[in-house]
Amino acid sequence: MGRPHHHAYTWLGHGSVLVRPGDAHRRPSHPEFRSAAVIPLECADWLLKPASRIEGTFHHPEEGAAWFTKQLAAHADLFVGTYPSIPTREEHVRTLAAGEDIVGGWWVSNDRFLSLNLIVCSPHRVRPERPCPLT
Repeated sequence: MGRPHHHAYTWLGHGSVLVRPGDAHRRPSHPEFRSAAVIPLECADWLLKPASRIEGTFHHPEEGAAWFTKQLAAHADLFVGTYPSIPTREEHVRTLAAGEDIVGGWWVSNDRFLSLNLIVCSPHRVRPERPCPLT
């Protein structure tokens, strides 16, 4: 997948998993990293997870923005508390077109955390050495 694109990842889990009993399992150097069903500490590290974790691959910013918007709507009934306004779909399109990641995280019902991620690939802006998980 040589041309720039974005991979989509979602994680919904109990917040205690994020800090059990530290965050070593969320770092690529940890032996459990690839199999740990938890968000990595660094966004680009999603690209080091197995390809089976990818929920979608988007070559056009409009497609990625549509996925993100759809995921937010699908989980809207879980949100608790007050959050700042979420960027519009048009703002997401501009961000993706610039080759940037879109990452969002929210506390939701039952002490869970929702993480939605669109991670740029081939190459990643911050970590260009990260390989595409689909190659």
